[in-house]
Amino acid sequence: MAKVGIFYASAGGNTTLVAEALKEAYELEDDDCILMEDDFDSVEQFENYDVLFVGSSTWGQGDVHFSWVDPLFEITSDNISFAGKKVAFFGAGDSKTHGEHFCSALGKFNQIFTKAGANVIGFVDKEGYNYTASLAESGDKLCGLAIDNINEKSKTSERIENWIEQLQSELA
Repeated sequence: MAKVGIFYASAGGNTTLVAEALKEAYELEDDDCILMEDDFDSVEQFENYDVLFVGSSTWGQGDVHFSWVDPLFEITSDNISFAGKKVAFFGAGDSKTHGEHFCSALGKFNQIFTKAGANVIGFVDKEGYNYTASLAESGDKLCGLAIDNINEKSKTSERIENWIEQLQSELA
């Protein structure tokens, strides 16, 4: 069976909701759930997993959480390979206040991990989302699960459940 790891950063706890749901669905140990601020040591940690669930809230002009900046730079500058790994992205954003950059951190993850050879899974239909623009867009989909627990809280649980079912199917 494929070894699954969750790597995520969350400032307000919304991205943590998804990480906890993934942890439960995949029956993972605490050691397999890496909170970037506290538990991340080096990019070598990614090597321990066949499947990576990568999460971040979106900040500023569509940026990843600050704890992802150095690891993403290292992935890019050191040409770290994710060939043979399946990667899915998740994150939280605010579709009204920051609708012009809604969950754009997912798009930045997608660019970096795809270039590094990852097989990206978990694309979500963008229908039902209300925002202005996002780097997470890929055609008529978002390149991962985007939640807005500020303006669309009533949709969060269903979106998470549906995405986990989709991932389970894609990984079967």
